[in-house]
Amino acid sequence: MTAAKQGPLSCVLVANRGEIARRVFATARAMGLRTVAVHSDADAGAPFVAEADLAVRLPGSTPAETYLRGDLVVQAALATGADCVHPGYGFLSENADFARAVQEAGLVFVGPSPEAIDAMGSKLAAKELMAKAGVPVLPSIDATGLSGAALQDAAERQVGYPLLVKASFGGGGRGMREVFAPADLDQAVQSAEREAASAFGNGTVFLERLVERPRHVEVQVFGDTHGNVVALFERECSIQRRHQKVVEEAPSPAVDEALRTRLQDAAVAAARALDYVGAGTVEFLLDDSGEFYFLEVNTRLQVEHPVTEAVSGLDLVRLQLVVAAGLPLPAEALQPRLHGGAIEVRLYAEDPARGWLPQSGRLETFELAADTAFGALTGPGVRLDSGVRSGDEIGVHYDPMLAKVIAWAPTRTAAAQALAGALAGARVHGLTTNRDLLVRVLRSPEFLAGETDTAFLDRHGLDRLAAPLAGPEHSRLHALASALAGAALRRQGAQVLGDLPSGWRNNPTQPQRTVFDTATVSYAVGPDGLVGSIDDEAVDAELVSTEVLAPDRVRVVLRSAGVAVPVDVRVVGDRSFSDSAFGSSTFVEQPRFPTPGSALAPGSLTASMPGTVTRVAVAEGDEVTAGQLVVVLEAMKMEHPLTAPTEGVVTALHVEVGQQVETGTALAVVEAAPEGAPDAS
Repeated sequence: MTAAKQGPLSCVLVANRGEIARRVFATARAMGLRTVAVHSDADAGAPFVAEADLAVRLPGSTPAETYLRGDLVVQAALATGADCVHPGYGFLSENADFARAVQEAGLVFVGPSPEAIDAMGSKLAAKELMAKAGVPVLPSIDATGLSGAALQDAAERQVGYPLLVKASFGGGGRGMREVFAPADLDQAVQSAEREAASAFGNGTVFLERLVERPRHVEVQVFGDTHGNVVALFERECSIQRRHQKVVEEAPSPAVDEALRTRLQDAAVAAARALDYVGAGTVEFLLDDSGEFYFLEVNTRLQVEHPVTEAVSGLDLVRLQLVVAAGLPLPAEALQPRLHGGAIEVRLYAEDPARGWLPQSGRLETFELAADTAFGALTGPGVRLDSGVRSGDEIGVHYDPMLAKVIAWAPTRTAAAQALAGALAGARVHGLTTNRDLLVRVLRSPEFLAGETDTAFLDRHGLDRLAAPLAGPEHSRLHALASALAGAALRRQGAQVLGDLPSGWRNNPTQPQRTVFDTATVSYAVGPDGLVGSIDDEAVDAELVSTEVLAPDRVRVVLRSAGVAVPVDVRVVGDRSFSDSAFGSSTFVEQPRFPTPGSALAPGSLTASMPGTVTRVAVAEGDEVTAGQLVVVLEAMKMEHPLTAPTEGVVTALHVEVGQQVETGTALAVVEAAPEGAPDAS
């Protein structure tokens, strides 16, 4: 049973935030239910709060103060008259004690029983249960209390290399490390334990045989209180970074009808072994031979549930609420039909080219054309599930996912093309994102051929996949357009001769000059038209038109090699964001007369984002080699190691463990060894 009482539901509280809260609210409203949001102080102005009928503040900003406080969430539900609690995913969604507390308060928990969550809460216990149910599993051992020689011996005898260190509680790639050699095992276990304890409140980790380059295939299951259990096809989630999914699709290009039947039978057997009720996902690793192995059961709705909705035509949140009310699964769910192909990508505020570094700050523009939001696609098109909007601040307390973008089409290739086009045409300004990488993946011949596995990004290389869509020549056009746009906005405010184009000279002698962080643009507009250069190299471009669209937006049309290229430029302060059919570029205009200030010492390691220092691996005066660990910074629930940029000596340490730092804070200084000096090792 999923609830302390069952019957018609009237009001749902979502114990979560962002796009999943908005997603649940959308279906709840369509079913006639009232909606309640809980929110941290950091989320007070978020869209999901504004969309709820009622909202309750959870004082504080960190997850531990807010979304992980089950007692406060239950109090909020009782205070607002909610009769059911939907946990979303993450936070308390797989916390059996929370589910139990919800039920003990006389409320309905929209999810499986606490007993089922308990059984799957530990991945080690889950593997044992699945093995008894006849589901294939990989060899593994509990690493609790093991270190040094004992850890090495157990790893070699019972698991073997390569292996994976995994957090027993939690998921999302946190607390997970790949190990290929015994010498790296101790540090991997310690690092995984710290990260798991921080993310999930439990640092237990285990070792499991690593299947290299597998496909990650999972089956959506649903159960009700009337004894029905059904599998709703499979999803493939193989393209990952840091063991976190980036691209998901349904169905898998590697699964035929025979394999689909085997996977679904195993998933149903796993669900029945748990007396499972509600939405769940049974995850498997699929190797080249077609053999699959149990990975875990996620006792909640998945981030990637929209692709299953798109290919089945089912609203999974509606099914969750139907089952939570004690009703049986409807006929369309018990006899599902598979239609076409759907692909989802996760759009993150992160920099793939810099080790997937999460980004924080103001999202100046977020505009992406979509056919629908928070609902199953009824035909070919694009769906946008997002928790943010233009102007929002992306903080450091939560996952940096901005949105999920989903496309459905009759064929997989058509879905990939539609999704890539929607992403390429999006306007996402202010923060570095993985948008260009997603477009390159979706358009790559390997992806379109279905050649995907968990090593896809590593195999194809971030030097290619993370490269900007706008190549050097297009970036030069964007720089010229940005300079012209900035000048046009300034000319618009001029008191006299405001209709003259910027850079116009009746008798040109000196060009107009704009210095950006990555380019210096010089140009003049005279009787013979535009003459421009970038870094003293001539640009082959004619100015067709300049149109001010808004106080901060200008459309500049340049003709290059006979082709007219419209460039839309948004200017925010000293930053210019340029978008064209070739991609996007960002430029920061440098001040003409910079204020003298103190510069960082050469060799300084600085914080690229706000965070907490969790480890200092060196001391002042230590000799270090290039790439040696210096400091570990924790931000957005992930550990970020900072290493020595060169061989040398640590001449200064400015931080200590536990210290909070802001972006740009100097953490340490590594003074490079002089040429010809003896090797530091």
